[in-house]
Amino acid sequence: MILDSGRWFWLVVSGIVVSLLYLLAPILTPFLTAAFLAYLGDPLVDRLETWRLSRTLSVTTVFLVIFLFILLFFLFLLPVLETQVKLFIGKVPAYIDWVVNVLGPYLHEHFQVDTSVLEVDKIKSVITSHWQETGGFIRNAIQAISKSGFVVLGWVANLALIPIITFYLLRDWDRMVAYIDDLLPRSIEPLVAKLATESDEVLGAFLRGQLLVMLALAVIYSLGLSLVGLEFALLIGLIAGLVSFVPYLGLIVGVSIAGIAILFQTQDVFDLFWILAVFGVAQVIEGTVLTPLLVGERIGLHPVTVIFSVLAGGQLFGFFGILLALPVAAVLAVIMRHIHDTYKRSHIYTIDGLEGEELTNYPETNDNVLKGQE
Repeated sequence: MILDSGRWFWLVVSGIVVSLLYLLAPILTPFLTAAFLAYLGDPLVDRLETWRLSRTLSVTTVFLVIFLFILLFFLFLLPVLETQVKLFIGKVPAYIDWVVNVLGPYLHEHFQVDTSVLEVDKIKSVITSHWQETGGFIRNAIQAISKSGFVVLGWVANLALIPIITFYLLRDWDRMVAYIDDLLPRSIEPLVAKLATESDEVLGAFLRGQLLVMLALAVIYSLGLSLVGLEFALLIGLIAGLVSFVPYLGLIVGVSIAGIAILFQTQDVFDLFWILAVFGVAQVIEGTVLTPLLVGERIGLHPVTVIFSVLAGGQLFGFFGILLALPVAAVLAVIMRHIHDTYKRSHIYTIDGLEGEELTNYPETNDNVLKGQE
């Protein structure tokens, strides 16, 4: 009876927590964003503390580094990306002409493909008439937000709250973890602590390790493509780096886009060699330096799990769900692994507590099993 009451208690608590998260999702985004930044920064704070710095000074240092990086991104990198997007969209009509003039006769001669059915002129006119609105995503975002005074106030409030909440979460992170651990019932505390530790390793392997690998690859790709002379080096390098959480996806996407772009730019097939060289060198650096150094032997989330989690979170809860997707997926992965291990040790999986190799020492048991199956 006590066991049933305990189960009902945790079911009710879980239901209340999920309901509150769903109802409060519109206002939880700055808190979750701040928690995400605090989670990324806490190991750095702990490392600085080992160097005899106070907690407050360590938090201040990490806090300034994080938000300086974010500020530099919005002040310098984002405008450059917008410029490259505008440049790319402006050249799309010329790319279409090149495809029609160069590949059109070949396709018509060998495959009897009539390119006139594609209505190339209409496609070019649509792209030309809308490229400025499509490319100016910063301006469009500001105009969309500014249409409503309440939306502006909400965005300003959220942006102002994120650094404040991040600072306090960073300062009190270890204290909050210890407080939550102290509140757990002593009967389940060892199991919850073990699952929490494993969840942290899984999530940390992806968020801290793989994220740094992705950023490093984006920098390497962008620099390498710039040295080759590719016009859209930064844009293509960032895209290839950001999708590299899926093994070989960054390589495939980057080589494909950069290869097509260099052909449009120079019309020289031999320039593809330099594209392949850039991505080949980057893959060698990733395999020999970046992944062993930043990720190590920790096992992160499976790429398919990451993709599904992010899409499912966005579908169910919007941007808030995207932020919450990976932590939830990490916890669920650890719980499922624990359930799997418990099942493999249970009497449901074994016979009288004997596992596969041990059963070979008891032929009479195997005979009984076979007779039972017959």
